[in-house]
Amino acid sequence: MSDAPSLPRDVVLELQHNVPGAATAAVVRLSTGRLVVWLEVDGGHHKGALSAAASHVIATAADTARTKGLPLVLQIESSGADILEGIPALHGWGTAAKALAHCSGHIPSISIVTGPAVSGPALLIGLSDFVVMTEDSYAFVSGPTMVAEFTGITVSTDELGGATTHARNSGAASVVVADLSAATAWVEELLEYLPNNVNELPPLLDTDDADDRLTPEAGALIPESSTGSYDVRKVIESIVDDGAYMEVRARWAGNVITAFAHMAGYPIGIVANQPINLAGTLDIPASQKAARFVAFCDAFNIPVITLVDTPGFYPGKDLEWRGMIRHGAQLVFAYARATVPRICIILRKSYGGAYIVMDSKEMGNDLCLAWPWAELAVMGAGQAAAILQRRATPEERAAFEADYTQRLLNPYIAAERGYVDAVIDPSDTRREICAALHMLRDKREKLVSRKHDNTPL
Repeated sequence: MSDAPSLPRDVVLELQHNVPGAATAAVVRLSTGRLVVWLEVDGGHHKGALSAAASHVIATAADTARTKGLPLVLQIESSGADILEGIPALHGWGTAAKALAHCSGHIPSISIVTGPAVSGPALLIGLSDFVVMTEDSYAFVSGPTMVAEFTGITVSTDELGGATTHARNSGAASVVVADLSAATAWVEELLEYLPNNVNELPPLLDTDDADDRLTPEAGALIPESSTGSYDVRKVIESIVDDGAYMEVRARWAGNVITAFAHMAGYPIGIVANQPINLAGTLDIPASQKAARFVAFCDAFNIPVITLVDTPGFYPGKDLEWRGMIRHGAQLVFAYARATVPRICIILRKSYGGAYIVMDSKEMGNDLCLAWPWAELAVMGAGQAAAILQRRATPEERAAFEADYTQRLLNPYIAAERGYVDAVIDPSDTRREICAALHMLRDKREKLVSRKHDNTPL
């Protein structure tokens, strides 16, 4: 539990302040000047048990944030619905959950978990766009006792639902911080990239970093060998404003990077394959992570920059049985329905199905650029030889691979057909992206009228 003050000090307006129970809410002004609706479920009050009255406060806070167009921050420590109150507590929890679900896509919602979030409250934080967990917090739907009773397996609280577990294994935690003070600072930094609501554009940031600054160091990071690895974060640092970016879900699905940054002062979202982790291949967690991030950026008018270097989807029976088709389709779906400005840079490899899903021209991006050594093909030369030259001698296979590489593994073939808009020198990457962002700042797309789409799950 954190010893820091519960609410930020600058309270502008209290909400439902005479209602008894663990939940309190107020409109507050953060140290950065941003107004948010701050909702606290206090673990010191009856272990944060949610009574019907407390859930009503949660629903009121969520409705206020949505209707007034303010971000919602939920700070929570809760043992679940109030057992002593019975069914009214469950009814109240359902009311709160519905109100939080209605916020989705209207306002950014952020949960800060500073203690336990057990049973129903764990699902409440799952409705948030971002979840911050302190080091000593934990969250789960069914606790260690229930796990042991139903499965016979003994597991500790930390192993089952500790902050590190959710940061590395489940992806539920966007970040793990030391305490409430650090969590508040993280939320304030995050909001620098986000608008208050869906009807606003993200705030511009003044910068002295010139739009036309050359970035030769970006290209120098790529190894000469096509199988060599490098840290794509270094590429991100080289092209964004002042080399500053904010990575989210850094510990989960490390084969793809999702981060916020600024370019030409515009807040942007970055999705990048990470070659130092699983060679940048896409698996189920990576597809889910990237899809969720793209969907969020699209919901809140944040342009998406995609940096591509992937040999394809990670193969394996286990992945296919766990639903690689469904989860890979989530990434396809997220890009295909996104209407924000979208710019794709192919750094090196872009093969097969992964070429399509990483915001290719066919997915509808606004600008697709490639570095001169980029490889765009159904598969690499070695894979193609393994299929097409199974009975060939080693010399014949080597000749086939050399010819395949020269004829097909280059970006100019794709550029001739309009699948790549331009092949650029890596030094010009920042300049080209900034120019595109200026051009696309007024981009608007008319959406097809329908009740809602049906996202692959």
